[in-house]
Amino acid sequence: MNIGFINCFTAEWLKKRRSFASWLVLAGGFFIPLVNMIIFMVYPKQLLSLHTSGQFWKLLFQHSWQIMAIMLLPMGIVLAVSLITQLEFKNNTWKQLHTTPVSFGTVYFAKLLVLLVMLLQLFILFNIGNYLSVIIPVLFNRHFPFPNYPADFAWLLKENAAYFLMCLPMVALQYIISLQFKNFMIPIGVGLVLVVGGLIAISWKYAFTIPSAYTGLYFLQSSKSAPPAHNLFLWSACYFLLFSLLGYWLYISKKEKG
Repeated sequence: MNIGFINCFTAEWLKKRRSFASWLVLAGGFFIPLVNMIIFMVYPKQLLSLHTSGQFWKLLFQHSWQIMAIMLLPMGIVLAVSLITQLEFKNNTWKQLHTTPVSFGTVYFAKLLVLLVMLLQLFILFNIGNYLSVIIPVLFNRHFPFPNYPADFAWLLKENAAYFLMCLPMVALQYIISLQFKNFMIPIGVGLVLVVGGLIAISWKYAFTIPSAYTGLYFLQSSKSAPPAHNLFLWSACYFLLFSLLGYWLYISKKEKG
């Protein structure tokens, strides 16, 4: 990684500070855990049932990912990627950016890396929020037992890595769409149509060909003991590589970039 790329990435990272996308990542990471915490405090039996399950952390993780994976995460990717990518259109700074002594490839992949790091932030906040969702109720209600259970960190890390990989094709695809249109509402609309289409097709036997359905499909597969019918990891990696390279080609070949 050369100095030019690092400087470009740093500049792109600074641009997104205090943007709505940054607040969206924060809210998205803590939304489901906050809802769970409120439910646990209002309906203590739901939290107590986790204590008696014998798989406290695993069930908590799966419960939190149910809505997140199927609906909220794909929608959040559409909104966050569109917001970050559209910053240059909004501020009318594409031409200014292209006068800097860095290549188009450096600009393209620096922006893409910012999106991926933001996605990683979301995952970190989500896991912290899950932990706090069962710790905070103990502080308010001494009748709750403290969840002092051993956690299978290898399993948790594997599941987080799997969901992260499932998100990559949607990030790259939404990045392509957002770079092609100056009108902010077009990439948002197209992305949401893809998300809804993925939800509708999630039970279709060929749903593995639809990237927007991958997080939901992986949740359904991981909640079953049977082996998956299709290798979503391979499909996801191939789609991400394809969309990233296609997006790069479209970006450098576009006559009017700003």
